[in-house]
Amino acid sequence: MKRWAMVLVAGSVAISGCTSDGSATGKRPMTRMETGAVVGAIGGAAVGAVAYKKNRTKGAIIGAVGGGIAGGAVGAYMDSQKRDLEKNLAKEIQAGSARVEKMGGNVVRITMTNQTAFDVNSTQIKPAFNSTMDKLADVVVRYGKTTLTVVGHTDNTGSAGYNQQLSEGRALSVARYLEGRNVNALRLATSGRGESEPAANNATEAGRQANRRVEIYVEPVVAS
Repeated sequence: MKRWAMVLVAGSVAISGCTSDGSATGKRPMTRMETGAVVGAIGGAAVGAVAYKKNRTKGAIIGAVGGGIAGGAVGAYMDSQKRDLEKNLAKEIQAGSARVEKMGGNVVRITMTNQTAFDVNSTQIKPAFNSTMDKLADVVVRYGKTTLTVVGHTDNTGSAGYNQQLSEGRALSVARYLEGRNVNALRLATSGRGESEPAANNATEAGRQANRRVEIYVEPVVAS
């Protein structure tokens, strides 16, 4: 089984003060599959991927994807990818079960609702959601000069510790599925944010449903 890495997320998915032994956050120590080296984060809502190995560098990521994107071509590359994602996921977007957004730093965020992807208290992707995952994988395989950070979120039902583990497990399930659909594992990282970053008010069922989600941040690998 391959190891999976945690991420540090800037902006709306920021992780503050996290260390490899968990001492700065007061939470459990990171497991070996979560431990990695920061390869960088850019401003706004961008994502900094964390590598599988401690000595992993940005140069290693560029090598893994066959060279980065020239700076002047990044915007067009990510815009084209966003259009293809919207085309492949048109049914899900129309139904409100997926969103595709362009964010700061040329990051594309794909949001999938928990209602669509997972049963309550489960980290196993629903079989009915496989076709959506396949359509997503089809695009990100073709646009290989990117990293993907899968971020799990929950509502505030249950304990914070349980929700943290649930969000991590769901993110990991999505990343493993994408790898099984030919997404290079070296491009993938996972993070669980538990109940700490609600998208809506947890006081209502509609708000809690909106908070039970998985987000995928697709970030360009830019040539040095």
